[in-house]
Formats: sequence, structure tokens, C-alpha cells
Amino acid sequence: MRDDKPLWMPWRTSVEASPMYAFMQQCNRDFDLSLTSYHDLHAFSVADRERFWTSVWEFCGVKGERGARALLDGDVMLDARFFPDAMLNFAENLLSGEGADDALIFRGEDKVADRWSWDRLRGLVSRLQQAFKAMGIGPGDRIAAMMPNMPETVACMLAAASIGAIWSSCSPDFGEQGVLDRFGQIGPKLFIACDAYWYGGKLQDVKARVATVTKQLGAPCLVVHYAGDAAAVADETPGAKTLDDFIAPFEPRSVEFTRLPFAHPLYILFSSGTTGVPKCIVHSVGGTLLQHLKEHRLHCGIQPGEKLFYFTTCGWMMWNWLVSGLAAGATLCLFDGSPFAPDGNVLFDFAAAEKFAVFGTSAKYIDAVRKSGLTPRTTHDLSSLRLMTSTGSPLSPEGFSFVYEGIKEDVQLASISGGTDIVSCFVLGNPLQPVWRGEIQGPGLGLAMDVWDDEGRPVRQEKGELVCTKAFPSMPVMFWNDPDGAKYRAAYFERFDNVWCHGDFAEWTAHEGIIIHGRSDATLNPGGVRIGTAEIYNQVEQMGEVAEALCIGQEWDDDVRVVLFVRLAPGVFLTDDLTKAIKSRIRTGASPRHVPAKIIAVSDIPRTKSGKIVELAVREVVHGRPVKNKEALANPEALDLFAGLAELRA
Repeated sequence: MRDDKPLWMPWRTSVEASPMYAFMQQCNRDFDLSLTSYHDLHAFSVADRERFWTSVWEFCGVKGERGARALLDGDVMLDARFFPDAMLNFAENLLSGEGADDALIFRGEDKVADRWSWDRLRGLVSRLQQAFKAMGIGPGDRIAAMMPNMPETVACMLAAASIGAIWSSCSPDFGEQGVLDRFGQIGPKLFIACDAYWYGGKLQDVKARVATVTKQLGAPCLVVHYAGDAAAVADETPGAKTLDDFIAPFEPRSVEFTRLPFAHPLYILFSSGTTGVPKCIVHSVGGTLLQHLKEHRLHCGIQPGEKLFYFTTCGWMMWNWLVSGLAAGATLCLFDGSPFAPDGNVLFDFAAAEKFAVFGTSAKYIDAVRKSGLTPRTTHDLSSLRLMTSTGSPLSPEGFSFVYEGIKEDVQLASISGGTDIVSCFVLGNPLQPVWRGEIQGPGLGLAMDVWDDEGRPVRQEKGELVCTKAFPSMPVMFWNDPDGAKYRAAYFERFDNVWCHGDFAEWTAHEGIIIHGRSDATLNPGGVRIGTAEIYNQVEQMGEVAEALCIGQEWDDDVRVVLFVRLAPGVFLTDDLTKAIKSRIRTGASPRHVPAKIIAVSDIPRTKSGKIVELAVREVVHGRPVKNKEALANPEALDLFAGLAELRA
């Protein structure tokens, strides 16, 4: 596929029908501007943040009292306060619909299917709210959940938010210590768990884990029925109740919403925790809502009633992003389990049956579909699909090509990148510009994002640090258990004064797009030249013989040498010929500097619960240093494959 032409161009009619275009025209009218392009709109959004974010509030119809002031101390990132006089409630804004229309559509692999109307969702939120209040939960109290991505989880979160409680969640595949490393730091007043769950077609038991975690947390437990016996789990967990028993005393009524300050805590999210105990990142009611509304309504163009899907667990910030789609009036399509159970068609079956408008997933999933030989474009009716988004790791140029060749020709593909730190995106798609192969379309509105070199100078078409030079609403309120803010400052502000340094290795393109080359702390530095790991993965993972790869820099001979680990396709062995072919592919596709000094075959590659490979943990093992928190990994046993390798001693 040619790189001198875009993969996708928006039709003028679709541009002019988009909410983003309508928003731009509204800004032109309100402020006597003459914005005509995305570049113009973005420049306005960072130059005049007060008017921009006020316009987002009004255009998206935020429910609440906005107050007179939009931004205080905006020049100092750690002191900036958006809408300091505002009062609002997150759940009030998400419970935007009523009646019999679908609010939530659920699939649990091929085992469970359910539909929830807006009235059904409101009814459970009301009963949960009353039950939470009856047990003394109020503003600022924490509710922690180890739950699948299912409707009851959304209802529990909304009930918590309606009374000003702080929500935190993880997926039920976390081990006991992984759950305790997270929730043990925040002192929840209630722990919510499922009775069992499905993965890969198999029933996964959680009974013993729920009992142990509940005891260690010292909080009562609410057991939600999904795939097991909720009563049996509750019976074996001291102080536990089933959901049915918990809400039995209460009848549905109008949901009451406690309006709170803009900066009131809403969520506690956790860093991956692969280099220590996870950081507890606190996000605000107003910042989360406003940022997500901007991304859903303007960047994704979501209209009320459209179907929004993201393949995610409740342990990844994309779940928090997904549920905010309710505020745009979207119908959320929820999926829990393996995306290859019963086979690789399951998500596309769901997309075709429910007519997804937006299909969100990970770069790893797109690559897995490509390697499986599936071509949904020829097997599924995806005529309603207008936007596909990808995140979790950089999407390779070949992944971009496959979406258009194998999934749908006339779809906008938005590679997006941001993270748990901001519960949203720094760079993402927009409906006004073309899509170029291998490139993210551009920075998010209202975000003064740039790429800087090591001396803090902006660079173009050159790799550097992704930074944000002005405060934005979805910056964390704080880290939990960080009273003087030292951990918060160290995480983002030690590199450059008064500038957010995100930790991504990035590059502006000639089209004013963005390429993410991997995490800065995982970049390779052979001979003093910084190399992004994604540049190597983009080459080697396109080879049919290689299922997956992981690359680190090994300290060697007063320098750093590149070491590439490969998990090979079934029946493939790392012969001298294959080693030469891998090196040749990297040399030709990237550069001679990218060619690894060592290529080693391994049977598995460690990854987090959300599917991200853990380069830093492998680097620690290779150098004989301890990995502090293996509980953060989905397959911690894989780390043993990298310890004491004879190939790395010469």
C-alpha cells in the first residue's frame, strides 16, 4: 500500500455533518473567529483554554452549575484549577437517557447475552444508591470492585458516583496479591466481586480469592452473580451478601444526585505496577467528564443512540473511557472474556449483529486477527462501522494497512495514545483530517502537546519526549497516600520545569501527525543513539515466523547492546537462516543501528493484565535485579524464561 497517499479521506459531507465541525462553527459565531481547519481549532483550544473548555461544557450539554470562572492559575500546571466554582455529578451526566431503548448490550463470550434499557439501568442504580447510603457510604468513601465488564459493574459505578463515593476497579483475573496491592492502599468501605467468570470457554472460579481478599481488606463484600453461584460465594465469605439480598429492601425510585465540586475525586486508577507497588492515581469528576465528552462527542463524533464498543477489562482505563460514552447518549456494547472464544470472529459477530458505529480495541488484537488469517471485510456486514480505534501499544504501519485491506475499506482508523495518568488521550483521531499509514492523526483539542529533545527544545520530524506545556482538566487531582505531592511531581514534572513529561518517545510527522515509538524508559541507547522499541517490533512482528517479540537494552562492555526475544509461530525454530532473515528485515526496514546483537527464542513473553508487554521487568531479570511486583502480570511465570540465559553472558 502506497505511503504517499492517505489511507482514508473524510468526505466533505461527513465533515460538515460531524459534531466537531458544528462545534468549530459555534466557536466562530461566539467569538468572532474564522477557524476553518483542525489545525486552526486546535490552536484556538490551547491559546484560549478558558473559552474553549467553556464552549465544550455548553456544546456537550453538561448538567450542573458551571460557575463564573473557567480557569485559575492556568500558567502553573500543578496549581491550575478548572471551573473552581462548578458543582456537578458524574452519574447525573451519564444517566442521560430513559425509557425502553438500549443503554447497555452485553456479551460474555458465547455464554451470556443480555440487554439493558435505560430504565432497567436507572432502576438498579437507584436501588444500589439506597443500599450504599444505608450502610453509611458517602462522599469521599471508596468502593472497590473486582468485576467483569458487565452491566452490573456499570450500575455499581454509577451508584457510587451518584453519592460522591470514589470508584476503583480491576478485572477478576487478578491474583490475591495483585488485588491487595491496589485496593489495600485505598481502604475501601465496600468490596464488590463476581461469583465466577468465563475465559477461553472455561469457567474460572474465584471463591477462595474473594474470601481471602475480603478478609484482608476488612470491608464487607457484595457478590454479584455472573457465571457461578453467588449465594455459595457469599456463604463462604464472612460479612458478604449477594446483590439480590443487598438491594432487596429497596424499590426503584428517582435517582438522587449529589452535586460536588469539579475537582472532587471520582476514580482511583492504578499504574501497571511492574516496577513496584502500583501508584494510586486519583481523577476528578469534572476533569474526567469534560475530557471524555470532548473525545466522544468531538473526536469520535458520537451521536445519541449510536453503538460504542471497546474491548477492555475493568482493570484498564479504557473501561472508564468506554462507560463515559453514556454521557453522549451512546448505547454501550460490553464484552467480557477472550476475544478468541469460541474463535476469532466473536467480536466481529458482535459488531455485525449490533451494528457498531465505533469499534475500539488494541494494536495487539488487530495484529492477532491479521496473523490468524481472518478477513472480516469479506465475512461480516460492517456497513454501520465508521470509526475504528486502536491503543495499548503503537499500531504498526502494517496494522494500519490490514485494517483497510482486511476489515473495512471506508472506515476512519484512529490510533490513540494517552493513558491511565490522564484517563484519556494526548493524541488521537479527528473527523476533519485524513488518515496516513502508521500515523496518529494529531493532538487532542485543549492539549498543548509537543515533542521536545533532551534539552527541552521543540523538534519536528525527529524523535523526542512527548510533553504537554499547559494544564488541562483531566490531570490527576493527586496520588492517594501522597500528602505532600512528591510522588505526583516525580512522576511527571522532574524532567522539565512546569511541563508535563509523559514518558512516551514520540515524533511529529510531515503531515502534522504523531508516531509513538514506545515508552521513553524502554528506549534503547546503543552507542548513545536512542531507538524506540516499536520501530523494531514494526519490522519483526510482520514476519510470519514470529508471533510476538520483546526488545531490551542489555548493559554490556560499557555500552548497551540490543537484545531481541522472539516467540515463534507453532512449528518454527530459530535457525541461523531465520536469525539472518530477522536481522535483514530490521536492517532494511529500520536501520543498521536497530539490528539486535542477540536474538533469542522464548516460549512466552510476559505481559500485564491489559496485554502490554513488560520490557522493564524483563530488563531487570536479565540484569539479575528483582522484579518488585509480579502480581501485576497476567503470566508472571514467563519472567523465569529470561533469567540466567547463557546466550547473554557472551
